[in-house]
Amino acid sequence: MSDIAQPVIVDPSVIQSRIRMSESLEAQHQQNHEEEDEVMEDDAAAEKMPTFAKLSAHASSSGRTEYRRVRCPPHRYTPLRENWESILTPLVEFLKLQVRFNTRTRSVELKTSPHTADASSLQKGADFVSAFLLGFEVQDAVALLRLDDLSVESFQVTDVKILKGDHLSRAVGRIAGQDGKTRFAIENATRTRIVVADTRIHLLGSYANIRVARNAICDLILGAPPGKVYNNMRNVAKRMNERY
Repeated sequence: MSDIAQPVIVDPSVIQSRIRMSESLEAQHQQNHEEEDEVMEDDAAAEKMPTFAKLSAHASSSGRTEYRRVRCPPHRYTPLRENWESILTPLVEFLKLQVRFNTRTRSVELKTSPHTADASSLQKGADFVSAFLLGFEVQDAVALLRLDDLSVESFQVTDVKILKGDHLSRAVGRIAGQDGKTRFAIENATRTRIVVADTRIHLLGSYANIRVARNAICDLILGAPPGKVYNNMRNVAKRMNERY
C-alpha cells in the first residue's frame, strides 16, 4: 500500500506560466480587459438610470395654452359646413384638441387642453384642417394624423413654365385629362392625392411619391404627350409593386 503514489496538490497561485508574451501582446491583453470592465460598468449604469413618464402637451408647454388658426378660403365654406362633424371627430376624440370656427375672421381655431396627450397633436391637427381647406377629401386628409411621413406640397403651373391665356388653360387640361383620367392615373401609380385648383397644384403623399408625381405633372406642363406619361407611370407602378 505504501507504493501507491500520493496525489500531488498544486497551488495555482504559485504556478507561473512558461509562455512569455511580448510587451505589445501583453499591453493589448490588458487593454481588452479594461474595455470589458468599462462595458460592464456602462451596462450597470444603464440599468440604474431612472425612467420618466412622457410629458403631456400641457406639461411640456409649462401649462401655457397653444393656438393655431387656419384661414378658410371662400370657396371652401360650404364643404367645411357639410363635413364639420367628420372633421371635428378626429380632432376632439383622438387628438384631444379644442376646436371652433370663428365666423368673424372666417377661420378654424385650434388650441390645446389639459387632456392633450402629445405635444405634436396641435400641429398635426392644423395640417389636417389645412389639407381639407386646400381641397382634399376628409378620408385622405385624415392620413396626416395617422402617418408621420406624409406631407402636402403646392406649386403653381407658371412656376414650371411661364404660360398665358389658352396655353395655360391647355396645360391645366393636360394635367387633369379627359374626365380626370390623367390625374387618376398619376394618383394610382404614385400612391398620392392630387388637387388641381385653377393654376395651383396640391400634392398629398410621402416625399418620394410626391417627387415622382411632381415630375410627371411637370412633363405634362412642358408639353409631353399623355401617352408617354402613361407609359412612365406604368413602369413606376410596376417598380413600386415589386418593392413592396
